[in-house]
Amino acid sequence: MVVPQKAKPKPVENTRRQPPYHVILLNDDDHTYQYVIEMLMALFGHQPEKGYQLAREVDESGRVIVLTTTREHAELKQDQIHAYGPDPYLGRPCAGSMTALIEPAA
Repeated sequence: MVVPQKAKPKPVENTRRQPPYHVILLNDDDHTYQYVIEMLMALFGHQPEKGYQLAREVDESGRVIVLTTTREHAELKQDQIHAYGPDPYLGRPCAGSMTALIEPAA
């Protein structure tokens, strides 16, 4: 008599998702809408309309979420914002790039 063997159960894979983080752009009086829109297009691939919408929101509320992603990617995007450079459209010397921070998306 042949005894059928039981199939071995597959090991359960515990894949953990990385918690999401927001990249938050902070407002200042040292950058024009044109600069903000162009930066968002270059760094995040936003269309001009979306860039304008985000520029307006950061101007009105003082901050805006421009991306929600993994912590590592959020840190990269924060660094890119900080390295983007001064606003050439301002008509006066600019202090430098805009400021961004990252926060857990809770």
